[in-house]
Amino acid sequence: MGVQALGGRRGVIRKYRDWLPEIPEEAIATLGEGDTPLIEAPRLSEKLGARLYLKFEGMNPSASFKDRGMTVALSRAIATGSRACVCASTGNTAASASAYSARAGITCFVVVPVGKIALGKAVQVLAHGAKIIQIEGNFDAALKLSQRVAEELGNVSLVNSVNPDRIEGQKTASFEVCEALGRPPDALALPVGNAGNITAYWRGFKEWREAGYADTAPRMLGFQAEGASPLVTGHDFESPETVASAIRIGAPASKEGALAAMRESGGLIESVTDEEILEAQAMLAREAGVFCEPASAAGVAGLLKLAREGRAPEGLVVSVLTGHGLKDPDTILSRTSLPEPVPATFEALTGVMQRVEPAAG
Repeated sequence: MGVQALGGRRGVIRKYRDWLPEIPEEAIATLGEGDTPLIEAPRLSEKLGARLYLKFEGMNPSASFKDRGMTVALSRAIATGSRACVCASTGNTAASASAYSARAGITCFVVVPVGKIALGKAVQVLAHGAKIIQIEGNFDAALKLSQRVAEELGNVSLVNSVNPDRIEGQKTASFEVCEALGRPPDALALPVGNAGNITAYWRGFKEWREAGYADTAPRMLGFQAEGASPLVTGHDFESPETVASAIRIGAPASKEGALAAMRESGGLIESVTDEEILEAQAMLAREAGVFCEPASAAGVAGLLKLAREGRAPEGLVVSVLTGHGLKDPDTILSRTSLPEPVPATFEALTGVMQRVEPAAG
């Protein structure tokens, strides 16, 4: 029996073994991912006119939802004798792949568009000892190159979400949502970049229903950043641009899965502006106490936009927050700064405190 994480966090492979591809016990590479909190957000619920819960995937070991798929992809790679893995990434995939590769004891190569990886994620990759290769091209070029490397070198596994094992692992989040609520939500909102996650959640909800655990499945509400919204406009973006670096993708690899999720669930895929994303990120931090990275706030930004337009979903709504705010500290630091110092006296301290407005609530 392999070493398990203590405290009940067994990791998604051991918890959902019957729902996943076969993986021998000795090949499992886990960091105790999954079991992330579902947090009710009363003040945001009031704005939305529905009961809103936040699935905070930033509480996974590498601080994003990618860990669910990476434990399955890396474990399967180990089982088939891979010596290394490769991925194209704008950050979160790279951070997760490097952590799980370190755990599994194999080399990890990360192909990133030059200058397009958020600081918090680059630090993680370097800390885990992965090899970063910056290319003079965008994410889509990085993915094409990574796919070719995996195909032609043979003993190198591609661990992007085009790898079906990633989608299999990521679908486990939908099982957790259903277990926590006692039923599927009425709607699920989430950011859409490369579109693997919306594909995975929909697969999980369908499998849950087909297994007889529920009669329903939620409407899937996907939101892209306006500057990187190929699924909304119907054409790829050669040079996608958005403050939400995790969804800065112009040609989603899981496009068909995302469109099927939207169609089959009676949902939608729309876009939100960078301004709306940053506003939602600030609102989540200040009114719900949850600090997520900008891309993660796209789901809530989209829900608020629907509410303003009188199209908000009703009933139980879950918004997936895909990554932790510390993934991208630059975004916050660029919009705020530390205050000027005051003398170290009681009078100066209370003087400042008296100027502070009480928190809204």
